Amino acid sequence: MPPSLTAWRLHAQGISAPVAASPGDAVRHLGAMQAQDYHAALWAVGLRTQGATLAQVEGAIERGEIVRTWPMRGTLHVLAREDVRWMVALLAPRVQAANAARIARDLGLDAAALTRGRHVVEKALAAGTPVTRSALYACMEAAGFASAHQRGLHMLNWLAHEGAICQGPRHGKQPTFVLMDAWVPPSAPLGRDEALHRLALRYLQGHGPATAADLAWWSGLTQKDALRALGLGGPALEKETRDGTTWWWRADAPIPPRSRAIHLLPAFDEYLIGYRDRTPVLDAPHTRRVIGINGLVAATAIVQGRVVATWKRAGDTDVALAPLRALADAEHEGIQRAAQRWRRFLGGAR
Repeated sequence: MPPSLTAWRLHAQGISAPVAASPGDAVRHLGAMQAQDYHAALWAVGLRTQGATLAQVEGAIERGEIVRTWPMRGTLHVLAREDVRWMVALLAPRVQAANAARIARDLGLDAAALTRGRHVVEKALAAGTPVTRSALYACMEAAGFASAHQRGLHMLNWLAHEGAICQGPRHGKQPTFVLMDAWVPPSAPLGRDEALHRLALRYLQGHGPATAADLAWWSGLTQKDALRALGLGGPALEKETRDGTTWWWRADAPIPPRSRAIHLLPAFDEYLIGYRDRTPVLDAPHTRRVIGINGLVAATAIVQGRVVATWKRAGDTDVALAPLRALADAEHEGIQRAAQRWRRFLGGAR
């Protein structure tokens, strides 16, 4: 394995130095980026994009260059638009299979109801323009399809997993939805092995070095399929087994430069959430302070590749820090420099 796991990952993730000149290219490099927290996702993309501002990232979403949808693990992610169809086709069916019996039993969303709900939503979106979630719920109710008690939300979630719809640009604080065919250009479907091969290469491009268990966690694939995906990589991948653990990385991964930079990462950042095992970057005794029992992942400060604090936005552009250990003066200064970069992204540098 490369000598410094954290240095290689920081470089692969585009954290130690921006990995792309545009928001779309940054997302494309990572493959997919967790995005249930909309504002955190904007900073996750901006952090990895040279000179990016919040307005530029939102502009890429408004133009459809970046698409927010549910490709894996039943969780919202952002993807480059050309990756949406094949990734949803490969990964979403496993989520649907796991959820079908529960939503039929608890919400009455059996096959017949899902078909009826799909007709209602497709009719509401037929004009090809984004429609807010609340407006879609109103359309469901007008058609006699109950949307209360999260029934409407699960209906939209199911249709996104089917590849029928995805999210469009935000309308104020509300998400909007669009027909996939109106928002994402058509593309030839991939065979399963071709899709697995592409997934492994893209994951390691933006996350390596990593293990098969990491890939399985990130993608929602079975361990067997994750191993197959990595095996299909052939000479494009390298691997090494140490102490019973096999690490994989891209054969073309550049050697990362030395860097002592300090970074402020958003909540749910791929640097933490993109791996099954977080101990390489997070001391086990601090896990519950960073990753709650409810699955919420805090925004973090990174020093020499490891989590040293969590942080929250205070006011418009201030940072409220919660250290996990005593921080040296130089580390506090580095965090302030990282905060200044975040302020520039917001458009409020001072």
